[in-house]
Amino acid sequence: MNNIEVICMQSDAFYKLLEEVIAHFKKPVAEVPDTWISASEAMAKLKIKSKTTLQKLRDEGQIRFTQPKKKLILYDINSINEYLNDFVYESFELPKAEQRKV
Repeated sequence: MNNIEVICMQSDAFYKLLEEVIAHFKKPVAEVPDTWISASEAMAKLKIKSKTTLQKLRDEGQIRFTQPKKKLILYDINSINEYLNDFVYESFELPKAEQRKV
């Protein structure tokens, strides 16, 4: 037969322990963003509506992707951000003399 072990605690100690356990599980967990996103999420991030455009970016090696299953293609969010950053134009200020002419 199995032996049953009984642990005796005072009710105050039990409730204090219970509160600590509940507080531990209520702590917010830092959410880690997914590295791989779906085609619809990639298209939304790139602000495109055509799957053909997304495939073109993939075929040209502009963005990274993985294909774990035959009909499942996932896109690397970091490579999409890098692709978008390649087209960032810095704003510039006109010299004060030219601002007055405009």
